[in-house]
Amino acid sequence: MFAYRVSGLSVSSDLALPGLIPGDPDDAADVTIRAAHVPAELPDGGAAGPNWQMTADCFLLAVPGIVRMAISDAREIRYALDGADVRDAAPFISGTGFGILLHQRGQIVLHASAVRVGDGAVLFCGPSGAGKSTLAAGLVGAGHALVADDFSAITVDPDRGAMVHPDGRQLKLWDNAIARLSLEAQRVEPVRAKLRKFHIEPTAATTAPLPVRAVYILREARPPQHPGIFQPNIVDGALLVRNNAYRPSLVERMGQHDLYFRAAAMLAGSQPGGVFTLTRRMDFGDFADGIERLTAHWRTIGLVESVA
Repeated sequence: MFAYRVSGLSVSSDLALPGLIPGDPDDAADVTIRAAHVPAELPDGGAAGPNWQMTADCFLLAVPGIVRMAISDAREIRYALDGADVRDAAPFISGTGFGILLHQRGQIVLHASAVRVGDGAVLFCGPSGAGKSTLAAGLVGAGHALVADDFSAITVDPDRGAMVHPDGRQLKLWDNAIARLSLEAQRVEPVRAKLRKFHIEPTAATTAPLPVRAVYILREARPPQHPGIFQPNIVDGALLVRNNAYRPSLVERMGQHDLYFRAAAMLAGSQPGGVFTLTRRMDFGDFADGIERLTAHWRTIGLVESVA
């Protein structure tokens, strides 16, 4: 068995899950991941789609040709391979499968990467391909510790507010981004066999939960939009955050609309910080300037000290 620490939870798994934070094998497991029979459908009916079915206590998901998963009771992921190598199944189990389990636990799960800035965390939201991991890698290279890659699990602490829990210690980058950021020495193993996307060992990472200080919604600069950082009003900011849930459809199907809107409103109205749109070009020619633009913005809103 393998032990991990994912999004603040102790995980016991019968398969290796590359990229995750190693945990203490002696800790009682909050979540168990194991190979087992996974039915083609749930006997109790429930809501369903082309490759999924959901009841009150179980979510059945099929990734055709790779893996089938049953995520149940917010504490167990059972999986059955569907003709694929176990290494190809692992990213779906630790990614999509675990994201669904966090939704079952009532946590706020955003499609976001995060880095440490000052005494808190800054999140970068966006769909797949928006450059979340690449931006996080660039910021780690500039001296910020990695907090999360791809999804960020958030809980609300009565004293400290919204807290983000680290989800893993390795980034996942395509080989062209690795080359442009000169990260070849930190490249580990492929995320999936025959895929030119690799795990990257960050130079610094945090394993402790951190308060969320700011959230940036990533946008591509296309005419008439120009590169820059803009703060929407609280209502629009809250909507932007809610729309970047890790699986937005689950928010509706699990009746979590109000939960997400309250958390999003909290993030949008937090001080210092809040919710911002970050519009930038997707090519690497503007990458260094974008990092400097972010750093200057953090000084302006008081996340880091200004240079005397």
